[in-house]
Amino acid sequence: MKILAVDYGAKRVGVASTDESGQFALPRVVLPNDPNLLNDISQMVRESKIERVVVGESKNLDGKHNPIFEEIKLFINDLKSRGFDVVLHPEVYTSMEADRLQGKTTMRDASAAALILKSYIDSNK
Repeated sequence: MKILAVDYGAKRVGVASTDESGQFALPRVVLPNDPNLLNDISQMVRESKIERVVVGESKNLDGKHNPIFEEIKLFINDLKSRGFDVVLHPEVYTSMEADRLQGKTTMRDASAAALILKSYIDSNK
């Protein structure tokens, strides 16, 4: 199964996807969080024949949702209204983990999305 993962942020949105086998998570792109976001994600899903979209469920260490979660819920509803299979997957500080693994780069948010995707794949084996 081909899966796309999203690390949703107020300014930037990291995107990762699986390889053809559906086993490996690969950072793909960082998109601006602007009015084109839904169309950009929709195009990626269609062109890459993605079967599921995994969105990081942003929580604090105490398990409470971050303030951005209300925007994430709207984003998920918009994706679902386009007919996509969308699931939430818990994530805590994946951007910080991406920094730790590779340092701050322009692909930081895509790397965070890849960490979300890897966690999702591992939890569904």
